[in-house]
Amino acid sequence: TFQRQLQQSDCQNVLMKKVFDTHMLFLQINQSAAALKHIFAALRLFVGKFPSAFFQGQADLCGSLCYEILKCCNHRSRSTQTEASALLYFFMRKNFEFNKQKSIVRSHLQLIKAVSQLIADAGIGGSRFQHSLAIINNFANGDKQMKNVNFPAEVKDLTKRIRTVLMATAQMKEHEKDPEMLVDLQYSLANSYASTPELRRTWLESMAKIHARNGDLSEAAMCYIHIAALIAEYLKRKGKINIFKTNCVSINII
Repeated sequence: TFQRQLQQSDCQNVLMKKVFDTHMLFLQINQSAAALKHIFAALRLFVGKFPSAFFQGQADLCGSLCYEILKCCNHRSRSTQTEASALLYFFMRKNFEFNKQKSIVRSHLQLIKAVSQLIADAGIGGSRFQHSLAIINNFANGDKQMKNVNFPAEVKDLTKRIRTVLMATAQMKEHEKDPEMLVDLQYSLANSYASTPELRRTWLESMAKIHARNGDLSEAAMCYIHIAALIAEYLKRKGKINIFKTNCVSINII
């Protein structure tokens, strides 16, 4: 009935946010496994009908949906884990199709951010979550329609990176009283996201906080300069600034 209104401004409108929040509410309140099956089906229809709400413009809806689905991937019910994994795979595939079979950059970034959030909020990363990641990889391996494109490789890269974050976080907990080891682990994680500036910035900020807390102010300053270089490079590529000649050489002097 309201399809035309929902599609206004490339699905970036108040009505779309209300409809989306209603869908999310079903996942945020505890449901039976039977009810969740129908909610996942409704979400598949919703994403299929309004992909630009998730893969264009602001990334808020995409991030919220990734967070809630990942939470369900850690569910105690095996059937719910499978359903949630199937929905997540469908979501990534829709992202790939929306980008004319080029990449899943948005869902990749938002899923890694959601994993980082969930580690703090819900303590994910055990055998249940690992089982869901394995299901997603199996979907990628068995999807005959995607056999001749790079989508399965992108899915495997994403699940591998999620495992790296989970492993690094577990190691960080072990070394939380050893600041130098902790920062070293965070540095390795930041470097693994060299191609994803937003996530790299997140880990560099976290490193800066640890350095500042330990009174290592010059090291904290180095982290912030690195962040400034990342942002400057990003703005230059977007054509927003032209004060840096190549690769932020000016920041090297600082």
